[in-house]
Amino acid sequence: MKKRYFNKAFRLFEQFRKRPLNGDDLANAESKSEYLEGKVDEFRLLIAMTKDVFAGRYQMNKWNLSIIAATIAYVISPFDGIPDMIPLMGWVDDVTIITYAVSKLADEIKNYKAFTQGGLHHE
Repeated sequence: MKKRYFNKAFRLFEQFRKRPLNGDDLANAESKSEYLEGKVDEFRLLIAMTKDVFAGRYQMNKWNLSIIAATIAYVISPFDGIPDMIPLMGWVDDVTIITYAVSKLADEIKNYKAFTQGGLHHE
């Protein structure tokens, strides 16, 4: 049964990669981040990266941005692999998706941290 939920989660993740984000989505994501326990900082980092891209302060390729957009959309969506209203289990799929995204974005995250710490411009 658990495998079925995670398969559904990754199918939804792929659909969410095509969904554009807006400022309301980012605000909603920030408010939901408190429920992500050990992944709060990583998720907030993805939100910060997106804000910097939207503001033109940081550049990244569309593929990496689509992974971040899908992750944020997944977390804020009421429709996901395991509904958030299910006690304890409801956020497990969200945390799994964040873990997946962070692993795929390891190089981009390293570049972004260098950018924020050194004021470097990423091309």
